[in-house]
Amino acid sequence: MTHIAHIQLDDANLPPPTPEIEQERRVAMFDLMEENSFVLPQRDDRVVPTGPYNVALSIRDKRLVFLVMTEDGETAAEFHLSLSPFRQVVKDYFAICKSYFDAVKTAAPSQIETIDMARRGIHNEGARVLQERLEGKVEVDDATARRLFTLVCVLHFGG
Repeated sequence: MTHIAHIQLDDANLPPPTPEIEQERRVAMFDLMEENSFVLPQRDDRVVPTGPYNVALSIRDKRLVFLVMTEDGETAAEFHLSLSPFRQVVKDYFAICKSYFDAVKTAAPSQIETIDMARRGIHNEGARVLQERLEGKVEVDDATARRLFTLVCVLHFGG
């Protein structure tokens, strides 16, 4: 199975993340490296370089940029996605995460569970949007899309 062997976030020009955002980033990157599915589809008659891949994610000119390299450092693909389709779901995700982090400090377990269910639902929606935007460019499974969406949120937070 083709997969991501290394992922890099270009967050050099972003403000420092909150501890919660930093934790989300660390968990998503760890989970992504543990297990992911990332397949570049055949397009036209071009040869598709085989993985595993090194992926760099960045935001440039208000676009999400995926730079996909082979382990030898050759460019396998580069694609730019508009951030517009992500704006509302990222905003909703940050709002529900804030509610969740606040609830963990003081709320009853049942309230925390309810908020966490809503958080997972919004996270799934973000992953679905990402999969739609990546259609024809790269194929990712649901778990990989969820982890990549978290990283998109991290970049979006600073941008």
